Amino acid sequence: MIHTMSFPHPLSGVYCPNLVPFDENGRINESELRKIVSWLIDQGIDGLYPNGSTGQFIHLDFEERMRVVEIVADEAAGRVPVLAGAAEGNLQLTLKAASRYAELGCVAISVTGPYYYKVSAESVEYYFRELARNCPIDILLYNIPQFANEIPISCIERLAGDYARIIGIKDSSRDMPRFLSTLNRTKAIRQDFTCFIGCEEILFPALMMGADGGTLASSGVVPEALVKLYRAFLQGDWNTCRAIQFKLLELIETMLTTGNFPDGFRVGAGLRGFAMGESRQPLGPSGKSGIEDMRSRIACILETCGYGNDLTARSCHSRNPLDKDLAASIDQIVRAVVQKMRA
Repeated sequence: MIHTMSFPHPLSGVYCPNLVPFDENGRINESELRKIVSWLIDQGIDGLYPNGSTGQFIHLDFEERMRVVEIVADEAAGRVPVLAGAAEGNLQLTLKAASRYAELGCVAISVTGPYYYKVSAESVEYYFRELARNCPIDILLYNIPQFANEIPISCIERLAGDYARIIGIKDSSRDMPRFLSTLNRTKAIRQDFTCFIGCEEILFPALMMGADGGTLASSGVVPEALVKLYRAFLQGDWNTCRAIQFKLLELIETMLTTGNFPDGFRVGAGLRGFAMGESRQPLGPSGKSGIEDMRSRIACILETCGYGNDLTARSCHSRNPLDKDLAASIDQIVRAVVQKMRA
């Protein structure tokens, strides 16, 4: 069923890059994905972002990517806007995806620079010019130089001035000075040009400097915290924003730095009660043991942050057996020494 959505531009708020759960056969787990979507909306999320990096779009085939957006858009049912990732391997596939996402009622598509092959800055710009001239749906540029050709700020500036169809930029470069320059130069041309940050570690500072919100991976694990930070910002409650920002840092860093991205976020969502299944990126023995350690650490952080449940309590407690065994061994040694001294 296609739901018609009508949302004002610019896009704003906290958008969640949707994780994709898999069943025991490695297929998209539709019922679980629907549960996740409704849960996110119930927690106050401002928008959904299927087929982003966190959703492992690169590990899905073209039809699966279409299916993920179909499920998300259908379950959202017009309650929040859907920004669909459409970073395909060539312009023709991107346009094909864009047409389908427009039919599904998505508010816009998000597109990275060309990836895999290194191309010139001019080629990046002309890729987006061709896309803007032929696209049936609004476009949010997606700058993520870790994985795709960088979109130069001067290019973003020209595209913002030349094409109303290009409505904004998501920046995941992790480069705050670059983001500030993007804000400064694009907002001078178009106040309605959306500037989203893609790194939750700097969400509050980015909002303070004029960001419109962000697409933030950790919102798939603790949407309540990200929504609370954004709402507090709108109300001018800087102390609450600052407290949440610092509280989130340990969780974000743990999920980012252990295992393969986005394994940490999949583990976090699993600890919130969702059946995520196995990732499509195989893990070696050390990776699997690292995941188990990460699960315990994330569970303890969730407990500390007030997002605990029976699962997090058990997983956090499971960190302690080694400590208990060690304590028991030490106690045994001490008792033996004391007995000998007494003898």
